[in-house]
Formats: sequence, C-alpha cells, structure tokens
Amino acid sequence: MITHNPIVLNAGQVAEQLGLSSSTLAKMRLSGDGPPYAKLGRRVVYRPEDIDAWIASNRFRSTSEYGAAK
Repeated sequence: MITHNPIVLNAGQVAEQLGLSSSTLAKMRLSGDGPPYAKLGRRVVYRPEDIDAWIASNRFRSTSEYGAAK
C-alpha cells in the first residue's frame, strides 16, 4: 500500500520542506533548536507530525513576541 503521508522523512526531505539547507538543519539538531528527530542506526529521521508541531510552536504575531520567547 502506498501512502501519501510517509511514516518518517529523512533530513534532506525535511530541509527541503522547511526551505533550509541540510547543514542548517544539522546545526539545529546540535543546538536543540530544531524539530524532534530520531536516529535509526546512522539515519536521522523525522516524523511528519513532529515537523507540523514544531512549526506550530514557532508561530508569532509580532517581532516583540518572538524576542520575548527567546
């Protein structure tokens, strides 16, 4: 069965989806600022629902609201 919503996405797919470079996404993993991820052996993978939740948690209405959250 082919599904349109994969169980996991690799780091390259997530970087492309978010409009980031793969190296930026890797730096976000290192600093803990990025979306939650899992390691499957050597593979770094992301669940689509975690990406959606991370985007939702980084929503702001103004630049002052963004500054207060940091």
